[in-house]
Amino acid sequence: MILRARLLAPVSRPPMDDGAVVIRRGRVVKVGRWRDLARSSGRVVDLGECVLLPGLVNSHCHLDYTAMAGQFPPPRVFSDWLKTITTAKSEWHRADYLDSWRQGAAMLVRTGTTTVGDIEAVPEILPEAWASTPLRVLSFLEMIGITGRRTPEEILAEAAGLARSLRHPRNRVGLSPHAPYSTLPDLLRQTARLARRHRWPVAIHVAESSLEFDMFARGNGPMFDWIQKSGRDMSDCGQGTPVGHICAAGLTGRRVLAIHGNYLGPGDAALLARQRIHLAHCPRSHAYFGHAPFPLRRLLRAGVNVSLATDSLASVRQRRREPLELSLFEELRAAARSQPWLSPARLLRLATVDGAAALGLGGLAGEISPGAFADLIALPDQGPRASVCERIIQHHGTVAASLIGGAWAIPPQGS
Repeated sequence: MILRARLLAPVSRPPMDDGAVVIRRGRVVKVGRWRDLARSSGRVVDLGECVLLPGLVNSHCHLDYTAMAGQFPPPRVFSDWLKTITTAKSEWHRADYLDSWRQGAAMLVRTGTTTVGDIEAVPEILPEAWASTPLRVLSFLEMIGITGRRTPEEILAEAAGLARSLRHPRNRVGLSPHAPYSTLPDLLRQTARLARRHRWPVAIHVAESSLEFDMFARGNGPMFDWIQKSGRDMSDCGQGTPVGHICAAGLTGRRVLAIHGNYLGPGDAALLARQRIHLAHCPRSHAYFGHAPFPLRRLLRAGVNVSLATDSLASVRQRRREPLELSLFEELRAAARSQPWLSPARLLRLATVDGAAALGLGGLAGEISPGAFADLIALPDQGPRASVCERIIQHHGTVAASLIGGAWAIPPQGS
């Protein structure tokens, strides 16, 4: 198949007019101008007045919380939200999670995401969930445990058994010890060793709130007091920042994705870069909790690979009479408002190339280049090439077309 569009925005290289992409067996084989590729063999699909770009890469999501959208007003403190969502989850059943997961996946497809890194709290739904969507999914199996009811060995053995048993031609699994405050150091250490041995990716929420920062860096605060009451051994607190905590446990390297990183100590950005840990930033969730300004400039200057993500709709503020939707375009606009110094082209990389690198798919997703997956989206567009990235970021609604692995997830009109 040969896709032709008025504008081509590969992201990994400058935009071009009258571009074309040659696809074979679900991969991109050639990228260039239509006049140079017109004689390639294959069925031509002319997308017309559109810009063709890589499918967006959402590095962090909780698909199975989608149906909780708008249910929780922004909390006074972060730990209040944790208590609220824990109560809400206790009232849900397997079917609720599966339906919610499917709703979220459908939203992402409509809004241009083709690859997602998802934290899975109910992994038994995965075979059915994966079968219900064309998305490329990396499912991180969530692990939580702070009391003696289940040992770190038992928690990790269960997750590892699932990771070995789940197989899919398009999708993968990884491990996710939820956060430093909701796990024990021994689980982090054992996860780091096992993941390294099996080359499994790992995702962990870290330094999300000022309360978490105080718990680990200072050994005090509301989160420290609340979690201490649950019986958790708090001897790992007061010894360094949350980022330092996960690094000391061995959760380092290019297969580790730190989620949020909102509150950093003086050397944390350099430590993340030195340890090659990726970081996922969720702008709308960040605004919902009223966190301090996100240190993006500091992280990028240090050399940290930062990507954009949606988080879940359970932590997105709902505007009056506007439905909430999982959409990386919304996150791009939120990031543009909070980080006005970023160019549109650089901002777009956070939701494509950088997200792919965060999920271990560098060179395969988030860009249009020979050898990459044929994961592409098209947006209606009639403007000049020079400002195409600005217009991409301002896109609203369903994309004009979406292709994942060379198959149409959303066919273009008339095809």
